[in-house]
Amino acid sequence: MKRNTIVLGAVLFILAIFAWAGWANFEYRQQAAERLLASAAKGELVVDAAGGEAKYESPLAGKQAPDFTLEDLSGNKVSLASYKGKAVLVNFWATWCAPCKIETPWLIELRNQYAPQGFEILGVSADDIDRDEPAKLADEKKEIARSASQMHIPYPVLIDGGSLDKAYGGLDELPMSFFVDRNGTVVAVQMGLTSKDEMEANIKKALGNQ
Repeated sequence: MKRNTIVLGAVLFILAIFAWAGWANFEYRQQAAERLLASAAKGELVVDAAGGEAKYESPLAGKQAPDFTLEDLSGNKVSLASYKGKAVLVNFWATWCAPCKIETPWLIELRNQYAPQGFEILGVSADDIDRDEPAKLADEKKEIARSASQMHIPYPVLIDGGSLDKAYGGLDELPMSFFVDRNGTVVAVQMGLTSKDEMEANIKKALGNQ
């Protein structure tokens, strides 16, 4: 009886150690993740010393675009890495974004014009989605699809763009566009509604035409 008690005590002690180690490991990973998010660089508006308009500067400019894999409206997985070798415009938009509705016809025209040269657009919806509630998620995807259809968007539309907020320097204003060259480098970033001419110039830069 005494031996059984000792064995049981030893087993409980070992289990307690494993439980503590698991908790400590979880805490460490959680703290590491929080430090990583806290240290993530954010884009910012920089005032022109000469008195011109403030210009948005992204921490991603000149760096590799963070890779991602998101679902399209059909549930297929789409990754940025799969477009390597092409110039890609990662365009963050939302169904409620009025400036996005002004910009989208320009994007469609420019995409159709430059697609033969190896250019594509990924329209990443920043609309909130409820992954834990299938019924709500289905309705939200329908709304995004309806908006994309109404605007006649021909390029891939992806969901859950909010999950890329930190990686892409903060999506504080929409639309937000990242122009990625054939090697995966961010060559230009536009925040908010700009102009079709500026977008075309950045597309040419991503294609290596400038």
